[in-house]
Amino acid sequence: MKKIKYCCRNFKNGSKSVYKSLKSEFPDLKQKKKDCLGNCKLCSRQCLVMIGKSEIVVAPTADVLYSKLKDRIG
Repeated sequence: MKKIKYCCRNFKNGSKSVYKSLKSEFPDLKQKKKDCLGNCKLCSRQCLVMIGKSEIVVAPTADVLYSKLKDRIG
């Protein structure tokens, strides 16, 4: 899987727990925190990450986002 990027402003919506869980479960996975990913309309309402340079993955809760990402990792 390519690098997963997190918007730091989205951490309050729950993506911080996803970041920490994936970091402990998959230490070799490349993850990066960015100040802003430029998807503010989605980011302000849901948990959001970017995979690679353009693919956006959104979920209503951190748990759903975590399961989506875990399925992608394998």
